[in-house]
Amino acid sequence: MSTDSDPIRVLLAKPTQDGHDRGVRLVASRMRQAGFEVIFSNFLLTEEVVNAVLDEDVDVVGISASAGGHLAIFEDLLAGLKDAGRDKTLVIGGGVIPPDDEQTILGWGVSAIFGPGTNAEQAIEMIRSNLAVTS
Repeated sequence: MSTDSDPIRVLLAKPTQDGHDRGVRLVASRMRQAGFEVIFSNFLLTEEVVNAVLDEDVDVVGISASAGGHLAIFEDLLAGLKDAGRDKTLVIGGGVIPPDDEQTILGWGVSAIFGPGTNAEQAIEMIRSNLAVTS
């Protein structure tokens, strides 16, 4: 994980076969411009996302979901992070997630959901604020 002098490390992932990645690629680009170190990956199973969190020692994992299945993805991700001892990793989400499902996911411990129309700067500021409080 990053220290005060290291860049914030973020893993952005599109799980399963969800190919709608235009938005998350834009977010990745903006995060890099803001000085974050961003790892982006498509088509991972939830277990592979957890392994990437461990392998890359990231501070934040962001899941972009636009093709359904998001409840199972977030539930499995949070369980996998807990099992791996990384349940304090900041988890955020984005994409097309219905409001009722957003509330469920937030109730499970995901820190924020950034839906369509959200600008990347909102996510960047939220991450910086959250990590500043927990560092």
